[in-house]
Amino acid sequence: MKGLLDDRQARTGWLLIIIAALYIIWFAKVRLFAEGVPIGKKEWLYFAGMSICLMLGAANVHMAALRAGKRKLEDTTKTSA
Repeated sequence: MKGLLDDRQARTGWLLIIIAALYIIWFAKVRLFAEGVPIGKKEWLYFAGMSICLMLGAANVHMAALRAGKRKLEDTTKTSA
């Protein structure tokens, strides 16, 4: 857990994922499935932007995990050599 808290890239990725997921859930619940005024162009743009943020957050977390694995491999190679 300490490695996750120290890794700024993973922390940023999880923040992007959480914020985007919360907005998408809110948008679906309040705007798509509830009656009300029509959804404007601006709201669709925000929805698309949050979808992109969700993908970027997932990519950040994945890249952080790959980098951590590479570091661990380099550390084991240094200690065994």
